[in-house]
Amino acid sequence: MSDSHGTQTSATSIKVWDIFVRLAHWVVATAFFIAYFTEDDVLTLHVWAGYTIGVFVILRIIWGFVGPRHARFADFLYGPFTIWKYLLALMTFKAKRHIGHSPAGGAMAIVLLIGLAATVGVGLELYATEKNAGPLASFTQVAAPMGDANTQVILQDHDDDYEQEEGRHGDHESGAGRFWKELHELLANAMLFFVILHIGGVILASIVHRENLTKAMITGYKRP
Repeated sequence: MSDSHGTQTSATSIKVWDIFVRLAHWVVATAFFIAYFTEDDVLTLHVWAGYTIGVFVILRIIWGFVGPRHARFADFLYGPFTIWKYLLALMTFKAKRHIGHSPAGGAMAIVLLIGLAATVGVGLELYATEKNAGPLASFTQVAAPMGDANTQVILQDHDDDYEQEEGRHGDHESGAGRFWKELHELLANAMLFFVILHIGGVILASIVHRENLTKAMITGYKRP
């Protein structure tokens, strides 16, 4: 059987998701939850999970331009009106079925890619600021901890002018660290919200269209 929406396979299924799309999907999903629930408790694991997300997000963006049909952004970029119309139809169980990403699914894919890229980028800046580590370390001034050896010398010498200058500098740097940390946590929580929303949308679409979309992202196959 041949179908214009996918690769010819059989009368009951067609190949829709290529191996890289499926691999990137599950690797990023796994790495996200590892990173989210480890944070500072297991910093090395948290950092490497973030690196993994960053690498696969970059590769997925590239694949969105050079990959097969249903992997390409051109296949699932829709206007706001089309997305909203699809969502309304989905909630009333009247949505049109799409072989590749639906308008809502495509919009969610874009949001997640952008959001994850921002979360990783801010995380790298935070890692560089607090630990002087990671690929941005050479571009970032490390925060000087309050009460360090230099500060103690200043206090001991009673050099008031220099002490005040260092105090202002320390407050500024620690404030920068707090800023990146809070922004990183905000983005991570926002991503968790969108991931949960994505899972809910997949469940609803699976019910409405009477097909297991999660299984399709594992096997790569959907019905025609």
